Amino acid sequence: MPSLWKFPPTFKGRKSSENVEAAIFDEQVDVKVEKSASDCDVQELGADSVAEADTEVNPAGLSLEEDAAGGMGRHLGIFSCTLLIVGRIIGTAVFSTPSTILGSVGSVGASLMLWVLGFIMSFCGLFIWLEFGMMFPRSGGEKVYLEAVYKKPKYLATVLFAANAILLGFTASSCIVFAQNILEAAGRTADRWVTRGISIGVIVFVTVLQGLFPKLGLWVMNGVTVFKIVILLFIVVSGWAVLAGNTSVTDPQANFRNVFAGSSHSSNDYATAMFKVLNAYNGWSNVNYVLNNVKDPIRTLKIAGPLGLGISTILLLLANVAYFAAATKEEIINTGVTVASLFFHNVFGAEAQKALTVFVALSSTKIVFTVSFAAARINQELAKDGIPLPFGNKFWASNWPTGKSPLPGLLVHMIPSIIIILGPPPAVAYPFIIDVEGYPQQIINSAVVIGLFWLRYHKPDLPRPFKVWLPFAAFFLVASIFLIIAPFLRPTNGIGDTPPLPYYLYCLVGIGVLALGVLYWTVWRIVPGWLGYQLVPRKEKLSDGTVVAVFALKKEKAD
Repeated sequence: MPSLWKFPPTFKGRKSSENVEAAIFDEQVDVKVEKSASDCDVQELGADSVAEADTEVNPAGLSLEEDAAGGMGRHLGIFSCTLLIVGRIIGTAVFSTPSTILGSVGSVGASLMLWVLGFIMSFCGLFIWLEFGMMFPRSGGEKVYLEAVYKKPKYLATVLFAANAILLGFTASSCIVFAQNILEAAGRTADRWVTRGISIGVIVFVTVLQGLFPKLGLWVMNGVTVFKIVILLFIVVSGWAVLAGNTSVTDPQANFRNVFAGSSHSSNDYATAMFKVLNAYNGWSNVNYVLNNVKDPIRTLKIAGPLGLGISTILLLLANVAYFAAATKEEIINTGVTVASLFFHNVFGAEAQKALTVFVALSSTKIVFTVSFAAARINQELAKDGIPLPFGNKFWASNWPTGKSPLPGLLVHMIPSIIIILGPPPAVAYPFIIDVEGYPQQIINSAVVIGLFWLRYHKPDLPRPFKVWLPFAAFFLVASIFLIIAPFLRPTNGIGDTPPLPYYLYCLVGIGVLALGVLYWTVWRIVPGWLGYQLVPRKEKLSDGTVVAVFALKKEKAD
């Protein structure tokens, strides 16, 4: 038991090279990766079967085998990976955002069209990420793909991704939805500080469970996902009963007559609503972030990706139809973030509403589990690359204290989540957080797709176990660019969906986060050179087996 709480981790590394940064690419740390019979051969994956064989596009200083070392190893199969996607997609958004989306676009028809467009765009994105994920089967997602293409200025793409992932990769919105549903079920007013207290309790609980008891955390995460699928299926089937006229709902067909009546004519409204739709679908790339933990990652990704997104899409679309059948347009718009609760009230009555609202609240914790699980490993990958963090990146790259799960990476995820929860009022925070999260992600997505075209043109012979049809990639790029530009166009009434905040504020906040990344990169990479220092890299192997890049400042010799 004492080894469980060993802190800080001990480090076994090589001496700093006297060469400049190329040394980190040349020096190899002796890594032994434990494999079961069902695991893929990591060394084989790093050979000619994947694009990492080409040193010009190798995304990081660590080899594939070094990057996968440490932690629990490859323990996620097709079932867990599919649930990782489904659980992330059918999270709090399907129970909450239909009301704000309908409020933005003004009509049921426009709302449903956006959900269908979100499905098309998500599948296009999935195919792009499948191509990249099978070319570079390592954890990190967009971080890896940006590093493979945008190599100069060195580490700028990595730091920009880090700024977005750390500062905006929080799960505050899901925690807020959980708190509000629990309070509503208890018949209490959603007091601001009570809501915040419950929200913070959720993120702390998930962090402790996944960080200290990783196997139990994975079991709970999969269990809650199955439970959430059951709840959503119950809503879908209940919606069919409503449409068939077998409930107390008086006119279930009302919202499906003149479905486009009242539609907005503002591109800003549609762009803002689309961010929320894409946030609901967000999760199709979840497995790409944790590929170091996936058994046979190329095969698993090829199966789990389309399967998870397909299941989620069917449930999302049918759930929206159920909501529109059970309540009037005005009721849905005015219900705020509790549209599922409204559905239960109209269909089953007040008592059933309270009980089922608790179930919805519990299912909302699933997204906290899945996002935290992936975000912790993204943060760990950033620390492995040598991105400077408080207390040194070796601690944040480690699997302390268990040697199995990255608790430090979970803490990096938890801290900004708590800050956001304590920030604006919860009623304003939820839609604003979704918008802020979505905007810089579209900038990053656009850069990834441009990188795909660049690699297809400049590196046509790279091994690609999967290739996306280029028109799909072009459509995804055009849609992403539209979502970058349209939010700056003034809405018809000049008011966004988060009054009294300016309609363009979330765009500026998102751009500001990326600008902070540029500033951070300048201080880390440029300023030392101005002061006569150079950054000398080396690799170190931590006591838990994790390999990490470490940079040290060295005074340059005078000529």
